[in-house]
Amino acid sequence: MPIMKPKTRDLAETDAPLNGQRPFAELVDALASRDHATRLSAIRSLGTQGGAPAIDVLCRHLIADDDRATRDVIAVELARLGGEAVVEGLMPLLRSDDAALRNIAIDILKELPTDVAPRMEALLDDPDPDVRIFLVNVLEALRHPAVEDWLVAVITMDANVNVVGTALDLLNEVGSAACVPALRAAIARFPDEPFVTFSAENALRRIGSAS
Repeated sequence: MPIMKPKTRDLAETDAPLNGQRPFAELVDALASRDHATRLSAIRSLGTQGGAPAIDVLCRHLIADDDRATRDVIAVELARLGGEAVVEGLMPLLRSDDAALRNIAIDILKELPTDVAPRMEALLDDPDPDVRIFLVNVLEALRHPAVEDWLVAVITMDANVNVVGTALDLLNEVGSAACVPALRAAIARFPDEPFVTFSAENALRRIGSAS
């Protein structure tokens, strides 16, 4: 789901006054507070300060603090900051056993197409097929001109049928005539996988009817 900033009323009820000039170490210590408002204030102050150290702390606290409201505020700050450090900090979260945490990481990455796009080819080579599936899901929201090319590369070269199937689902929505050879090749590459055949043929029919 899209990352939404908390409502003004919620901030007034839960947040302490912000001071972006508080010492970095003090803000890090405040993240361990039992007081929710203190943690939220520290998170927003770290977001205001920005920079790689603050991003690293926010990414790590996203894992450590399982309070949903706290995680939502961290997500807002990370999406606002963006940049390579945020993308790097979120990648390990895609391997988490915590589904909610994975989904937050995916939602943040979806908000950062400019930062994710230059690294997508390398990211899609991740050795973990589950991570590759999550990244294909990120592609759906990137609306980048290279999305079709990335998906074609996945269905052409990825050996994992589940990754290919996920990419085919998206190509069924965004694929053009340029991906027809790759779709046919995917069917030939996975002859014993009915889902691949079904998805690829659906995409071929849609492309054919649109041409």
